[in-house]
Amino acid sequence: MKFLLTSMGLTLAILATACSGTHSSPPPAPQPPPASGLSKVNHVIIVMMENHSFDNYFGALAYAPASPYHTSLTGCALDDHGCVDGLMCSPDSTGALVCSDSNVDDSGPAVVAFHDPSRCVVPDLDHTWLGSHREANFSDPNATLLDSLNDGFVRVNDASLQPDNGIETPTEDTTMGFYTQEDLPFYYDLAQKFAIDDRYFSSVMGPTLPNRFYLLAATSFGHVDTADTGPPGNAKPINGSILDLLDGMGVSWTDYFQNSPQAAAFRIPAGSADPHFQSVQAFLASATGSPGAAPLPQVSFVDPAFYGPDENDDHPPTDIQRGQVFVSQIVNAVRNGAYWMDSVIFITYDEHGGFYDHVIAPRAPQGSARTPDGIFPGQCADLSNPPASQQPGGGVRCSASVPQAQSLCPALAQDPNGAYPENCPGFDQLGFRVPFLVVSPFAKPHYVSHTVGDHASLLAFIEQRFLTPGGQGGTRPHLTLRDQYADWLADLFDFENAPSMNTPVIQAQPPAMDCTPVQ
Repeated sequence: MKFLLTSMGLTLAILATACSGTHSSPPPAPQPPPASGLSKVNHVIIVMMENHSFDNYFGALAYAPASPYHTSLTGCALDDHGCVDGLMCSPDSTGALVCSDSNVDDSGPAVVAFHDPSRCVVPDLDHTWLGSHREANFSDPNATLLDSLNDGFVRVNDASLQPDNGIETPTEDTTMGFYTQEDLPFYYDLAQKFAIDDRYFSSVMGPTLPNRFYLLAATSFGHVDTADTGPPGNAKPINGSILDLLDGMGVSWTDYFQNSPQAAAFRIPAGSADPHFQSVQAFLASATGSPGAAPLPQVSFVDPAFYGPDENDDHPPTDIQRGQVFVSQIVNAVRNGAYWMDSVIFITYDEHGGFYDHVIAPRAPQGSARTPDGIFPGQCADLSNPPASQQPGGGVRCSASVPQAQSLCPALAQDPNGAYPENCPGFDQLGFRVPFLVVSPFAKPHYVSHTVGDHASLLAFIEQRFLTPGGQGGTRPHLTLRDQYADWLADLFDFENAPSMNTPVIQAQPPAMDCTPVQ
C-alpha cells in the first residue's frame, strides 16, 4: 500500500509540474518531406496479355472517330506526341479503311492490311523463334539485325499454319488483319485518354516463354521456345529475378492469377495462404477496398486465364473481347478504388503472335553486347545444378530451344555448346512492336511516346521507384545488361501535376456473340 501511495504521489507531482508550464513540451517529431516525382507512385500493376502486334490492335488508332491522334507519311517526329505510327489508310465511300501496308504473297499479288471481320483468328499464327525471324527477313532470317524488311509475314504463315486454299480472298491471310474501335472499344478509349508508346517492343523476336522470362528476369537465359516450360520453381536464372530484388529490399509483391501464375516459373507457391500468389478476385477485393481485404502490394502482376473454357488472355482463337472485359475489371477496380491516386497500371502484350507490324525491330538496348548476360540462344544456362548448369547448354529444360536455335543457325549444330557463331542472331535485337498503355493519374493525357522500350523497361521502372538508393538520382540496381540499359519510360508521365487524376474510364461489355471455339 505504501508503495502504491508513493507511486501515486510521484505521478500527481509529475502531472502537476507538466500542467504548471514549468517544463516545455518536446518538439514535434520531424515530418518527412512530401512525396515528389516518381516517389508519388506507391503501387505498380502490370497486366500482360497474349499475342498481338501494335499494328494488329492500334494500327488504326489515328482513324477512330474524334481521335486525338494523326499519322504521318514520313514518320512521326520525336517531339510530336499527337502522332501515332500506325498503318497508312484512308476511308472509302462507305467509311471502311483502305490501307497501303502490304506483304508479299507466294501465289499472287501482295496482301494488303485489312480490317479483320473475325475476332477469333483460327488457326494460330507462327510466332516461333525461326518463324519470327523469317517474318522479319524472309530470304535471310539470320540478317534481321542489320536488314529487317518485315516482308515474310504472309509467306511464313502460308507455309506453316495458314496454307493457301487455291482461290485467295482479300481476308484470307489473317496475319495482315487489324482491328478498330468497333472491335476494341475499351482499349481504344484507354489509348485515346491516357498514354501509349508506339515504340514498345517485345523483348525477344519469338514466342511467349522467353518474353515472359524477360518480364521477370531481364533475360531468357538461352531459352527461345515455349515448350521449355517446366514445373513450378524450375526457372533459376544465374542473376536471379525481379522477385529476388524486391524481396531483398522488403518491397511487397503478388502475382494474382486465374489458372497459371507466371511468377510460379521462378517460385513454388506455398499454398493458398502464400501472399505472393493470390487469385484475381483477391486483387479486385484489395483494389476496391473491400472489408477484410489485404492491402494492395507495391508491385502486382495480374494474369489472365491462359487456358480452359474461361480463357481471356487474347491469345487466338479466343474472342479478343473476352480480354477486354478482364482488363476492364482490373482497370475499373483500381480507378474507382482507394489506391488510384498513387498507382500506375501498365497494360501490354508478351509478343506479336505472328501478326504483321510494319516497324523494324531495333537493336536491343544493352550496350554493345550480343546478349544481356553472356548466354546465347539454345545454350541455356542457369543455377539448376551449379556449376555444371552454368556452362553453355547445361541449363535445365532446354530441349525445345536447342533445335529452334539450330534451325535458324545451322552452324550452331556443328558445335552446340561451343562459341556461338558470329553470323547468327543473338539476343541483341528486340522483337516486334506490341500494344502498350499506361493508365494512371500521372499518365500524360492522349499522349504518344516514341521512346524505345521493351519488357525490361517495366523492370527498370520498378527498380527506379522502389530499389534505387536516393531515389531517381541514385544508381539503379539491375539484373542484366538489358534492364540496366532499359529506358524506364519517364516521358509518359507528369508526376507533379497528375493530369489524368479525374479521367473516367468506361466498362467493357462481354461479346454479344462469343466466337471462341468450343473446347
